[in-house]
Amino acid sequence: MTATPAPDAARNRPSRYRGIGIVLIGMSGAIWWPAFTLGAWHTPFFDQLLTVWVVATAGFVVVLIQPARPRVKVGRAIALVIPSLWLVLSFTSAPAADDLWGNLFDVLAVVVGLVGIPFTLWVVVRTVWPDVIADYSPRVRLSIFAIVAAIAVASFVLGLNQSRFLTCEDFTLSGNSEPPGCVHADDSPTA
Repeated sequence: MTATPAPDAARNRPSRYRGIGIVLIGMSGAIWWPAFTLGAWHTPFFDQLLTVWVVATAGFVVVLIQPARPRVKVGRAIALVIPSLWLVLSFTSAPAADDLWGNLFDVLAVVVGLVGIPFTLWVVVRTVWPDVIADYSPRVRLSIFAIVAAIAVASFVLGLNQSRFLTCEDFTLSGNSEPPGCVHADDSPTA
């Protein structure tokens, strides 16, 4: 009987970058679809905005009950209440799409959807799993946001150019409406 060699000690230690990988993959996975829909349909979908609100609200409650330094607690609470402010504004006013208030409201919806998703995830991760990012330099943290931003921009560009690689039937089959400019399978994409 031969003895099994002892596993390498390095293999048994958790990777120092495992937490970064989890955060980066989670944030990227959460941002791609809203960015794509903004490119393809020129608007974030309501379910995406409400998902941000749900996660931010749950995170807000955690921030309120979790012990933390007051400055940190207030900053996180303010960040997590922004989607609720957007929701309250949507109940208190019905802006017309062609006036300044309507345009500002639309911009706020996009910010809540696109910026709110990764930012909310970041704050929630820092709140419920503070050790995951604490040991990393500002450069590493900035790199995470830069990568997520690049994925969001790429997803937006893919949404804008969906007619070059997807058909209307692809959207219908997946349960989505047909975005403006989509092409049917028997048509060729327009240049």
